[in-house]
Amino acid sequence: MERMIKQVIRMMLAGLCMGMMAFAQSAEEVKIGCAAPLTGAQAHYGQDFQNSILLAVEDFNATKPTIAGKSIRIVLNTADDQADPRTGTTVAQKLVDQGIKGMLGHFNSGTTIPASRIYANAGIPQIAMATAAEYTQQGFKTTFRMMTSDTQQGAVIGAFAVKHLGFKRIAIVDDRSAYGQGLADQFEKAAKAAGAKIIGREYSSDKAVDFKGVLTKLKRVKPQAIFYGGADAQAAPLVKQMQALDIKAVLMAGEMVKSETFLKLAGKAAEGTVASLAGQSLDEMPGGKEYADKYKKRFNENAQTYAPYAYDGAMAMFNAMKKADSTEPAKYLPLLAKTEMPSITMKMLAYDARGDLKHGDITIYKVVNGQWQVLSSIK
Repeated sequence: MERMIKQVIRMMLAGLCMGMMAFAQSAEEVKIGCAAPLTGAQAHYGQDFQNSILLAVEDFNATKPTIAGKSIRIVLNTADDQADPRTGTTVAQKLVDQGIKGMLGHFNSGTTIPASRIYANAGIPQIAMATAAEYTQQGFKTTFRMMTSDTQQGAVIGAFAVKHLGFKRIAIVDDRSAYGQGLADQFEKAAKAAGAKIIGREYSSDKAVDFKGVLTKLKRVKPQAIFYGGADAQAAPLVKQMQALDIKAVLMAGEMVKSETFLKLAGKAAEGTVASLAGQSLDEMPGGKEYADKYKKRFNENAQTYAPYAYDGAMAMFNAMKKADSTEPAKYLPLLAKTEMPSITMKMLAYDARGDLKHGDITIYKVVNGQWQVLSSIK
């Protein structure tokens, strides 16, 4: 009897596997592009971003979707844009030539903005992680965001620095990237409006590791805070050199610095750093806990800052295809623009006329005892 039961189970499993294989073979493949920095100093951002989009693809494909009466399967065409604008445009044209039906990415504003024209000219909807205001202000109908723009984030942390932290003398350093400079500009505007004096504005690059010259200048004017517009790989040596030069100012930054990588690279010097992040903490997101568990199980590591936003962006595109009953960009684009769906990161994900998110909280974090802790959540 036991032998018969085992044989039946084996036959059922074999049938299930054959059914899944038959589905995979018969389903029509729909190519979706994905580009991010997968090598270099920002590869940890890109891998987190790509992992989450892959998870969304797998989850969507697991529903065995049918569109226009045909079984479809999303196939991800992934490319490494190296966080470089020139490489980004090359990658964009390559993906368009491969026949993608939608674009998830790029990650950086500096690669996203020049690449967006290529996707727009091809009529391909693009949902990017880019936060620079310029991305959705170009007049393209194909551009959408995964996260809140720098305009909102910079305005919130700039005002918070003055009104809640009491900083009146502030210096600013940015890495001259579209992201870093754009965020720093918005921070400066808001801090000034709140009554602070910007006593120094310096520039570096997104590959800089030596800030001693810049910091020596700023030390003379005695800032209470230094806002940095840039990534964690540069913010870490910056804050360590601030400590080495005995600069008492608090380092402030945007979401690219709110990472585990920053904590590891900066070590004890990270203590007291303040950073903003679009949206709520993962624990507070509507679907955050379930998503975090799923990500950990799939990739054997914790989801980082950008992962849940990438997942939501991918699902918004796939849901638009389902609603339009078409994978053709011209047919599902109008439905994507009208997206209103519950998501991991917010109760209702929706876009405005430009493709910016209609809803988006900002959370302020501070490094306390070597860990990021929520300082304030601002709606």
